[in-house]
Amino acid sequence: MTASEQRKKLEKPSNTKSYMTTLLILVLLWWSGAKTDASLSTLMTGMPEMGKLLKEMVPPDWSYIDVVWKPMVETVQMAIIGTTIGGIAAIPVALLAAGNVSRSPWIYHPARIILNLIRTIPELLFAAFFVAIFGIGAMPGVMALAFFAFGLVAKLTFEAIEAIDPGPLEAMTAVGANKWQWIHFGVLPQVAAQYMAFFLYTFEVNIRAAAVLGLVGAGGIGLFLDRTLQQFRYDRSSLIIILTLAIVLVIDYVSTKVREKLL
Repeated sequence: MTASEQRKKLEKPSNTKSYMTTLLILVLLWWSGAKTDASLSTLMTGMPEMGKLLKEMVPPDWSYIDVVWKPMVETVQMAIIGTTIGGIAAIPVALLAAGNVSRSPWIYHPARIILNLIRTIPELLFAAFFVAIFGIGAMPGVMALAFFAFGLVAKLTFEAIEAIDPGPLEAMTAVGANKWQWIHFGVLPQVAAQYMAFFLYTFEVNIRAAAVLGLVGAGGIGLFLDRTLQQFRYDRSSLIIILTLAIVLVIDYVSTKVREKLL
């Protein structure tokens, strides 16, 4: 190897790509801020008003807890039912969407399109749609959370299925196992723990989502949050936020411990 070749080998690689990437990100940030009128000056102008709002939220109206405790429990119940329905419905669709299980593009492509469509629609829009069908109450919230859980759990599960070890499946095929045996003994045991982790994670997310679905009339604590905001009772709004946070933290801790045991 000549001296010039050695110098080229030892030369530091060009940083042009990194500089161009950084420049592109800065341009995108500037363009997005300009088009949405989001700027630091606007934020600083609004800071005093944010301070006034926070002052009105402190101290919380603790006497209001007797009123909101039952709706808070209803919110948790909505999340439990909605996540369970959506999580169970996600299993067969995840199997259909997994290319290493269904094998046919005519099966897994439509299944994935359906999942993409469902995940495109936010839970608040689902809730508003079901409120128009069922009326104000917990039922629209349960249905909205079920659709959200279905889309999320099915997406994560079918990706986990596609990453399983193909060895046991090939061995079962070699000994003449049929499709149902192949899925029951070869696929499901490999993804069961991951599925439960996805299910618990979705339950955590649904608790947070259920707390705001009431803003469109879908039951739960969100109805009372919307009411207190409209009445400018920010001290009661802060109580609802604190109560929701406490319940979310407890559920998050429990589900994290359960996922650690599973995985």
